[in-house]
Amino acid sequence: MTSEAGKIAAILTDDGAVTQILLAAVVADWQRSGVRITGMIGELHGLPDRTCGAGFLRDIASDEPDAIYLEAPPSQTSCHLDAAGVASACKALIDQIPTSDLVVLNKFGKLEGMGQGLAPAFELAIDTGKPVLTTVSNRHYDAWRDFAPDTSFLPADKAALQNWWQAISTPVDEHTT
Repeated sequence: MTSEAGKIAAILTDDGAVTQILLAAVVADWQRSGVRITGMIGELHGLPDRTCGAGFLRDIASDEPDAIYLEAPPSQTSCHLDAAGVASACKALIDQIPTSDLVVLNKFGKLEGMGQGLAPAFELAIDTGKPVLTTVSNRHYDAWRDFAPDTSFLPADKAALQNWWQAISTPVDEHTT
């Protein structure tokens, strides 16, 4: 992937629920200020006795949820993640990316590391020079670094995210010394 330095940011975290709430909060703030945001925020399914928290991807532009969990996991895993559901949600994003100011994708995970899931949205956003904000778990750190080596890693802190967005969205006057 090619990118402009600083335009790709990720929160390195293993607490997906907390970071999704944080992403939803900053997205709401930025939308109120007129930023055109495309992407997905993850939501847990809230079902008991599941080893996998995959639930829904909420489309930021439409506020519509896409289910991404299976009632029963495939026989080779305990994960309830529905890869086809994630791919379907991704397809809905592709046409939105060119007209957005910012792309926020809930996470880069196992599917994306294999070039599936939301990988096409990540690729299009980065290739077209759109700023990207996401989360990455420690387990997928190496795959993410291979995918987007120019990533700025940010703490899971609203002020840090606000500062990042302000820094990359403020035009720099080339004549200022």
